Amino acid sequence: MTKLGGKNCLITGAASGLGRSTAFAVADKGGALILTDIAEAGLRETEAAVRARGAKVILAAVADVSDHDQVVALARRVHEKIASVDVVMNVAGISTWGTVDRLSHEQWRRTIDIDLMGPIHVIEEFVPPMIAQGRGGHLVNVSSAAGLFGLPWHAAYSASKFGLRGVSEVLRFDLRRHGIGVSLVCPGAMATPLVATVDIAGVDRDNPQVRRAVSVFERRAVTPEQAARSIVRGVERDRYMVYTSSDIRIGYWVQRYFPPAYNLAMRGMNWAANRYLDQQVPTAAH
Repeated sequence: MTKLGGKNCLITGAASGLGRSTAFAVADKGGALILTDIAEAGLRETEAAVRARGAKVILAAVADVSDHDQVVALARRVHEKIASVDVVMNVAGISTWGTVDRLSHEQWRRTIDIDLMGPIHVIEEFVPPMIAQGRGGHLVNVSSAAGLFGLPWHAAYSASKFGLRGVSEVLRFDLRRHGIGVSLVCPGAMATPLVATVDIAGVDRDNPQVRRAVSVFERRAVTPEQAARSIVRGVERDRYMVYTSSDIRIGYWVQRYFPPAYNLAMRGMNWAANRYLDQQVPTAAH
């Protein structure tokens, strides 16, 4: 079990949404925080809020996790203050949807750079010092339901999230001998600012039908606070797979033990999504 009280915890994507809520949840457990995000204003708000809760903030620094040089610089600043972090939480990410005939190369590249290479950069710079210190610790990688299932329009997003799942699957065994646990978080619908900024290739987000679909999604979503509590509970209980809602847990069980039902569900979802796209939403220029 990994108790967070007194532990040095790095959280990426801390300016808003799940990252901010995770910072609050860790603060409430007594963890000392290292916070980072690309959005400085939101990062400063999170820093002020966790300090107001009585938490210790070792460092709150702006960094773009997709830029390796910036992560190297962040790690240097952190390690000037402490020998190593105890818990690494890779929360930062974006979401990009679209059929392959509508996705641009830039959308593929940006998604991979932020959602897959970003966590890898953080792992490169922060996990080896954890190993060297020999105190054990924990690594949290936030994947997605799109890292488990073949959801419609999710090829770019799933490329990054399945990739992060693969990294986590290896490291859960690779880091075990160092006493470092690994948790792979697979959220489903979650009501965060990310919902409003999902990049959907070839889709007008102001289309009334798209707005209605987003509204339905949000009604089914858990709050970031609920998801953050699930993450903290998963870390403290040293769980590998961490679900933030029961529907994803059940879906993964069905995928593993009843493949025909999973295949039927994915085919149905893709048929419905593409029928909707073809009939209701005009194609946007690349």
